[in-house]
Formats: sequence, structure tokens, C-alpha cells
Amino acid sequence: MIRWLALVFIALVLLDSATGILDKLWRKLPGGRLPGDFQWRLLRWQIRLPIASAVLLTVLLFSALKLLAAGGEGG
Repeated sequence: MIRWLALVFIALVLLDSATGILDKLWRKLPGGRLPGDFQWRLLRWQIRLPIASAVLLTVLLFSALKLLAAGGEGG
């Protein structure tokens, strides 16, 4: 289970670093960016490391999957 959590976390960080999709998602929410999302500008490069967003989405995703899996059990 921890391997899947780590895999999803790394995938979200890499995906956002390449596309900025989490940044676009959080801009639509009233709170804006999360405190653990780091962003640096170096000359013409912009480096994003969305640690808090990736952790939050990973926990939400796995919680939802756990609930769905538990709901399917007949016990």
C-alpha cells in the first residue's frame, strides 16, 4: 500500500512540474495555493514542487478508494 502512495505522490509531483495542472486546480478554489507548494524562478525557468498538493490529493484519492473497497464487502 505504501508503495502505491509513494508512486501516486511522485507521479503527481512530476505531472505538475511538467504541466502545472495542480496550480491551475488550486487557483479555482478560494484559498489559492497550499502553504507547502514551493515555487522558484531562475532566469527564464520556473520550478514548481507541489508537495502539499500532491500529499493532499494522494490522501483523498486513497481514502476514497478505501471507502469504495470497504463498501463492496458484504460484512
